[in-house]
Amino acid sequence: MENDLLSAQEVADILKISRNTVYELIKRGDLNSSKVGKQVRVTRNEVNTYLNGSAQKTISVMRDIPSTAALPKALKKQNTYQAVDENIRGNEFIICGQDISLDILANHLGAYSDTMQLYRSYLASYNGIYALYQGRVNIATAHLWDGDLDEYNASYIKKMMPGIPALTIRIGKRRQGFYVQKNNPKGINGWSDLKRRDITIVNRERGSGTRVLLDEKLRLMGMIGDYIEGYHHECKSHLAVASLVSHKEADLGIGSETGLMNVAGIDFIPLQTECYDLVMRLVDADKQPYKRIMEILASDEFKMDLQLLGCYDTQETGKIIWN
Repeated sequence: MENDLLSAQEVADILKISRNTVYELIKRGDLNSSKVGKQVRVTRNEVNTYLNGSAQKTISVMRDIPSTAALPKALKKQNTYQAVDENIRGNEFIICGQDISLDILANHLGAYSDTMQLYRSYLASYNGIYALYQGRVNIATAHLWDGDLDEYNASYIKKMMPGIPALTIRIGKRRQGFYVQKNNPKGINGWSDLKRRDITIVNRERGSGTRVLLDEKLRLMGMIGDYIEGYHHECKSHLAVASLVSHKEADLGIGSETGLMNVAGIDFIPLQTECYDLVMRLVDADKQPYKRIMEILASDEFKMDLQLLGCYDTQETGKIIWN
């Protein structure tokens, strides 16, 4: 029983949010808690319920100020950015995307300006590009694979931003693959295993780069996702997917290698190297802080910070890929 009771900090580490956000969730009734002496405790089952999406109305709290718990010690500075919801409010500079590399970028931008109002929107790749087209965010990020062309992002940007020239800069390459339970008890090896009737998956939400990758692979194999057990069980982060597989609520999840941080009981089967890119309107490229962002992405310091995380190929980091 003692092992099933988690402190606020332990819950924060699992959910990758700040401890203050955990307290706010408890205060709002989104997480049930109990008092042990003077300490607040949350059961592991309660955290699992949250991750499992049974209370989807609370998922939006993962858009709160991101925790830097998973960053290298040198980057654990006070956050200079804040969170926003889908209703972008005005003149703040808004970076759209979910990857931890954007936390690193935000720290570098914070060092550049103490007065800059930098916000994060946690829309996934497809919706992020659409938000950029609508002018609701300043910068979007994407990892959208085109199965017919076997390339990332360019074809989607052309179609989703008609008439708006865009500049695409490589953040880095990372590996996408399967999350499976420790020691891979089902002997899962690749995409063809999705045809098996004894496999249950947990999926990402529509519009995420991971969901697009899965759907493209299924299309090319002539498969329909509806026939896969668990296909409609959706989560809104790599962390949530990995956690459900770890807790044996699914045999397989799809996600990036970076999404495994702080999740025990998981093996990763790499299947594809993907390109994670930053997208801005070409007309903005000569303005600040856009120019500063391009300088940061091309800097040795930023590349070193990505390399410290151990999951990124930085050979093309900072390179202009397509406009």
